[in-house]
Amino acid sequence: MKLYINIVFALIFSSVLAACSSSDNESTPVSPYPQYGTRFEKMPKKEDAVIYQVNIRAFSQAGNLKGVQDKLTYIQELGVNVIYLMPIYPIGVVKGVGSPYCVKDYKAVNAEFGTLEDLRVLVDEAHKKNMGVVLDWVANHTSWDNAWITAHPEYYQKDSKGNIIIPPGTNYNDVAQLDFTNQDMRTAMIDAMSYWVYNANIDGFRCDYADAVPKSFWSDAITSLRKIKNQNFLMLAEGSKVNQFSAGFDYTFGFGYFGALKKVFSEGKAATTIQDANATEYATNYDNSQRIVRYTTNHDVNLSDGTPLELFGGKKGSIATFVVAAYMKSVPMIYNAQEVGYAKRIDYFSHTPIDWSTADLDMLAEYKKIVAFRNSSNAIKRGNFKGYSSDAVSVFTMETDTEKVLVLSNLTSSPAKYIVPIPLKIAWKNAFGGAAVTLTSEITLQPYQYMVLKN
Repeated sequence: MKLYINIVFALIFSSVLAACSSSDNESTPVSPYPQYGTRFEKMPKKEDAVIYQVNIRAFSQAGNLKGVQDKLTYIQELGVNVIYLMPIYPIGVVKGVGSPYCVKDYKAVNAEFGTLEDLRVLVDEAHKKNMGVVLDWVANHTSWDNAWITAHPEYYQKDSKGNIIIPPGTNYNDVAQLDFTNQDMRTAMIDAMSYWVYNANIDGFRCDYADAVPKSFWSDAITSLRKIKNQNFLMLAEGSKVNQFSAGFDYTFGFGYFGALKKVFSEGKAATTIQDANATEYATNYDNSQRIVRYTTNHDVNLSDGTPLELFGGKKGSIATFVVAAYMKSVPMIYNAQEVGYAKRIDYFSHTPIDWSTADLDMLAEYKKIVAFRNSSNAIKRGNFKGYSSDAVSVFTMETDTEKVLVLSNLTSSPAKYIVPIPLKIAWKNAFGGAAVTLTSEITLQPYQYMVLKN
């Protein structure tokens, strides 16, 4: 009886406390769930992030969350501070094709990957290694066997005959389109997102197909999510609409930039095309603090277009391209195993384990060097961009009041001469070793050679 009285008293006290907190500070939400874990104080600021995308199915032989946990030290030593996990949720079977972006239950862990406890341990261990964890979120649509289909058919868009439809303008037959004019659905969606912040202590979301979802929803969702934990909370929009920033996102994705990188290699376009794409993507941004996530591969293009080795001239060419993408006013994203030159495309619709025994350790060392300098350079992370590219060589500076970095990368398979502009004829040091470098009027870079200089 005494225990019962104590429990009742505790419940009453906590209810009063919650009510008082709500009235005293309306910005603090009343928690619908107990908060697991503690705030991650070392979550990087948005400009400082280096993101590592993990395809859970492929990342280990086991293809589960424990397999990711077992390689956290490896990811950390690459210089990464944000791990982005592809969807962890149960996958729909009705009309399904095995896509992890076909979500059957927004509040569950796919048994293929493990349990909620496995996710908690992964997040805890990542935090101990100073890495945040971001989950993939699929807001636009659900699987056809999601519980909402039968329990809340009003949550979905319908045709003139009252039938639930697939996402308009797509051939995504495995998923059903949600109706964002339904306020109850929006509330349920935000609740589901909040569930993972509370129950697994995650540090942000990468939001799939973000441009198809109304800005007003993202604004409501992000406002609610950021109130839960007093820490940096990263939101990545897999989209290119500039209004994603005003909705509260930290990043958009560089779709056009990736397309420009490909054309330099597949169509022989000039390297100036890349800085033009950079200018286009930033043309309507609001301030210099905003950054676009740039990549030379991800789960989609790896499967549909090819690996970096296929697209960008093999090992040397793919590294020379990664330097440009990682340093040109961007936040870099690395897709699991690209850093070791993994040559096989990864089918993310099935369990296709990466063969880590084929890892190119020299290439891994190169990636570590590139990432390490980015992590040390405020100019690369926050500086102003200025382009000096030629047809063959991508050339640009990133500059703050106290630091200037010059990047030169020959993106061709032939030696390339580069006429050095007068503003670049200053004293430099090799960014990777510190040796003094003098640029003459003309320099020649060998095939896929890159140079990173600082002053």
